[in-house]
Amino acid sequence: MSVTQRILTGTIDKAPSKRKVVVAGCIGIFAELYDNGIFAFMASALALVFFPADGATSALVFVFAGYAVSFFVRPLGAVFFGFLGDKLGRQRMLVAVIMLISVATAGLGLLPPYSAIGIAAPIMMVLLRMLQGFSVGGEAAGAMTFLAEHAPEGKRGLHTSMAQIASFAALFTGTMVAFAMSPWLTAEAIAGGGFGAWAWRIPFLVAVPLGLAGWYIRRSLEDTPNFQKLQAEGGLAKNPLKEAFASPVHRRAMLLALLIPLMNASGYYVLFSFMPTFLEGEQVGFDIGTALLVTGSSLVAICAAIPVMGWLSDKIGRKRVIAGAAIAMVIGAIPCYALIATQNLALAILGACIMAVIFAGHTAVIHVLLVELFLTRIRYSAYGVGYNVSSALFGGTAPLLMTWLIDLTGNIYMPAFYAVLTAAATFFAVLTVTDRAHVPLAD
Repeated sequence: MSVTQRILTGTIDKAPSKRKVVVAGCIGIFAELYDNGIFAFMASALALVFFPADGATSALVFVFAGYAVSFFVRPLGAVFFGFLGDKLGRQRMLVAVIMLISVATAGLGLLPPYSAIGIAAPIMMVLLRMLQGFSVGGEAAGAMTFLAEHAPEGKRGLHTSMAQIASFAALFTGTMVAFAMSPWLTAEAIAGGGFGAWAWRIPFLVAVPLGLAGWYIRRSLEDTPNFQKLQAEGGLAKNPLKEAFASPVHRRAMLLALLIPLMNASGYYVLFSFMPTFLEGEQVGFDIGTALLVTGSSLVAICAAIPVMGWLSDKIGRKRVIAGAAIAMVIGAIPCYALIATQNLALAILGACIMAVIFAGHTAVIHVLLVELFLTRIRYSAYGVGYNVSSALFGGTAPLLMTWLIDLTGNIYMPAFYAVLTAAATFFAVLTVTDRAHVPLAD
């Protein structure tokens, strides 16, 4: 029986299993966040490998500039994969995206160092980061749409929050890999030859088995019931992005998809990606292993809190959970950073874990809220563009901005100030949303 016949005769609910759907959605998010996180966690080592030995701070700024540049390619990836995802299906795009992400990350692990090819090394590093950014632009919106459209009614928040657990589990994995490799990520080890000269490559080459596993799982799944139903009825948009920009309602929703994720910039990109570099700085002075231990502890805390927040959003609505998290971040960010900056390991872990639990209220719910803003016929495109423009402007630039501001002012509370500002913006934006937690997704 064809897909169309199964939809029309009501037998589509037999396949696939919800567990396989969740695994398929999560594995790409895991690969994306592992690949993205490992680059940030190993920024200090990459500065040593791909730039001249003199000028450590400027080299680190250039590494984070490469990190930021990749985010500005994300909206292009969102347009490309979103358009095709709304026209051809979510599943096909998710298969392509995970392979592209993995190839780009593995490529970073194969690059020759600055000492071998000179200026070509950082140029090629940036080009591969741009390829990563292009592919990631199609991953988050595609995977979250895939999960939400497969989710049982009344459980979309919990269902999609599983992908966010995967995202932070990926960061935790990246942290632990970097922690295990930390003895070989120093200037002395990298310059000393032997194992230390190429050990930094190993975390990037892990992307190869991740990509193959994701490709194998995703290729075996059919598309979402919502997309297949729309396809069978002939209701697919001819040009989903044009349709999204043509409607005032959709334009407003895309603006909200840009503004509500602002807290993500301070939460994910400052609290997690930038944190090891911040803790290694001269103002705090932890060694790389201790810095990664603090980050790893906060990642365990957020993984535990995310499903609770996703479940809670199914009960009381997305709006209340995100607004509550934003208020808590405004109140708690500066005191938490004061704990982190004490140079006491236990207090640093406490401050980071409190912020992680607060941020869970945003990250567990933000994606399902954005999915619910849009119709099925334009969802992948419109959601992807709004969210990835926000990530480009306020997320990818955050580590670079924090590094520059701390170096300029000497004030280590700059990340906390950024957290307060972005959380406040998220709070006011989410107040304007009509909560759709308890109604079916619109086609």
